[in-house]
Amino acid sequence: MLVSKRLKRLLKLVPGERRFGFYRFLPFFFVLGGAMEWFMINVRIGKETFYDVYRRKQSERQYEERMEKGE
Repeated sequence: MLVSKRLKRLLKLVPGERRFGFYRFLPFFFVLGGAMEWFMINVRIGKETFYDVYRRKQSERQYEERMEKGE
Protein backbone atom coordinates (compact mmCIF):
# COMPACT_ATOMS: atom_id res chain seq x y z
CA MET A 1 0.00 0.00 0.00
CA LEU A 2 2.82 2.40 0.79
CA VAL A 3 4.30 2.08 -2.70
CA SER A 4 0.86 2.56 -4.26
CA LYS A 5 0.30 5.81 -2.35
CA ARG A 6 3.74 7.08 -3.34
CA LEU A 7 3.15 6.16 -6.96
CA LYS A 8 -0.23 7.91 -7.01
CA ARG A 9 1.31 11.01 -5.49
CA LEU A 10 4.11 10.95 -8.08
CA LEU A 11 1.65 10.54 -10.96
CA LYS A 12 -0.42 13.47 -9.67
CA LEU A 13 2.62 15.71 -10.15
CA VAL A 14 2.45 15.29 -13.95
CA PRO A 15 0.58 18.34 -15.27
CA GLY A 16 -2.53 18.26 -17.47
CA GLU A 17 -4.71 15.82 -15.54
CA ARG A 18 -7.97 17.73 -16.04
CA ARG A 19 -7.45 18.56 -19.70
CA PHE A 20 -5.74 15.42 -21.03
CA GLY A 21 -6.52 12.74 -18.45
CA PHE A 22 -4.50 9.58 -18.93
CA TYR A 23 -3.14 10.86 -22.25
CA ARG A 24 -0.92 13.35 -20.47
CA PHE A 25 1.68 10.57 -20.26
CA LEU A 26 1.93 10.23 -24.05
CA PRO A 27 5.00 12.49 -24.44
CA PHE A 28 6.94 10.23 -22.06
CA PHE A 29 6.15 7.21 -24.22
CA PHE A 30 7.22 9.05 -27.38
CA VAL A 31 10.54 9.96 -25.78
CA LEU A 32 10.99 6.41 -24.51
CA GLY A 33 10.28 5.01 -27.98
CA GLY A 34 12.72 7.42 -29.59
CA ALA A 35 15.41 6.52 -27.08
CA MET A 36 14.90 2.81 -27.72
CA GLU A 37 15.10 3.37 -31.48
CA TRP A 38 18.31 5.38 -31.13
CA PHE A 39 19.79 2.67 -28.90
CA MET A 40 18.96 -0.08 -31.40
CA ILE A 41 20.47 1.86 -34.30
CA ASN A 42 23.62 3.26 -32.70
CA VAL A 43 24.72 1.04 -29.82
CA ARG A 44 26.85 -1.93 -30.78
CA ILE A 45 26.79 -5.03 -28.62
CA GLY A 46 29.78 -7.04 -29.65
CA LYS A 47 30.24 -6.22 -33.34
CA GLU A 48 26.59 -5.79 -34.31
CA THR A 49 23.65 -3.53 -33.76
CA PHE A 50 20.05 -4.71 -33.63
CA TYR A 51 19.46 -3.65 -37.23
CA ASP A 52 22.54 -5.51 -38.49
CA VAL A 53 21.09 -8.72 -37.07
CA TYR A 54 17.63 -7.91 -38.44
CA ARG A 55 18.93 -7.29 -41.97
CA ARG A 56 21.04 -10.44 -41.92
CA LYS A 57 18.12 -12.60 -40.78
CA GLN A 58 15.84 -11.02 -43.38
CA SER A 59 18.31 -11.74 -46.20
CA GLU A 60 18.73 -15.32 -44.93
CA ARG A 61 14.95 -15.82 -45.07
CA GLN A 62 14.78 -14.40 -48.59
CA TYR A 63 17.61 -16.70 -49.70
CA GLU A 64 15.85 -19.74 -48.22
CA GLU A 65 12.60 -18.79 -49.99
CA ARG A 66 14.42 -18.50 -53.32
CA MET A 67 16.07 -21.88 -52.79
CA GLU A 68 12.70 -23.50 -52.03
CA LYS A 69 11.10 -21.98 -55.15
CA GLY A 70 14.05 -22.98 -57.29
CA GLU A 71 13.93 -26.63 -56.29
